[in-house]
Amino acid sequence: MAGGSGAPDDSSRTDAVRELPVRRWRGDSCVDTTDLIAAEVPVSLRYNSIPHVVLMCTPQDLEDLGYGFTVSEALVADRGELRGVELRVEDGAPTLGISVAGTRLAEILERRRNLTGRSGCGVCGAEVVEDVIRHPPPVSDGGHTSRARLVAALRLLAARQPLGARTGSLHAAAWVSWEGEIGLVREDVGRHNALDKLIGARLRQGADFSDGYALITSRASYEMVQKAATLGIRMLVAVSAPTSLAVQLARECNMTLVGFAREEQQVIYAHPGRLGD
Repeated sequence: MAGGSGAPDDSSRTDAVRELPVRRWRGDSCVDTTDLIAAEVPVSLRYNSIPHVVLMCTPQDLEDLGYGFTVSEALVADRGELRGVELRVEDGAPTLGISVAGTRLAEILERRRNLTGRSGCGVCGAEVVEDVIRHPPPVSDGGHTSRARLVAALRLLAARQPLGARTGSLHAAAWVSWEGEIGLVREDVGRHNALDKLIGARLRQGADFSDGYALITSRASYEMVQKAATLGIRMLVAVSAPTSLAVQLARECNMTLVGFAREEQQVIYAHPGRLGD
């Protein structure tokens, strides 16, 4: 399951940004020029060849997305039930062929989603409330970092978002060690997708989730907390605000939830013991 480095191929990296003609006004003058726009494409996820969901996302690191989505959405009970992810192009559109244990497939079919998931919504197509609001088991105790180390990671993150720097329209999810070092970073037009790509990349490397925490450039909705808790991630730090359900779920799951993470302030909404001086 650890096979693969999680690195995108050159073609998917190129397709992640499109150059399009625009007319730009500045003050009282205008010019016809081009602008770099983040690509957003439909990606179909098929489990053992059976269609399950279509996600709107940035066409980069798609194998990571397949691994991360499958595990973070609890479509498999154990990582070992996920046998592999293959990226294919069918009729010009990317498709992820995801192989899972046969015993797991029947349960996935029961939860099958027939609507399209959009970049701003991680649960479109869920058919019952239980599929939306899952309650993962509490994450393990332990893990601690300082505010100074968190601020250092925030300062470094901007330089690790090449697509965001070029287009201004992508979210990022980064893995930060308790010592404040940024490891993997993944970007996507969808905040859920960015986190799933980060999770998938670590899964493909065979890494666990005890050596640090996730830092996201978006708000912290309950789905983000839910995904992180499913992997046992002990701390989720968001640059923007959390929602009330995210706070409630983080408290239930023993997860430290930090919002409004800035150099000058950090607001801890749940389990503050993992972040201090």
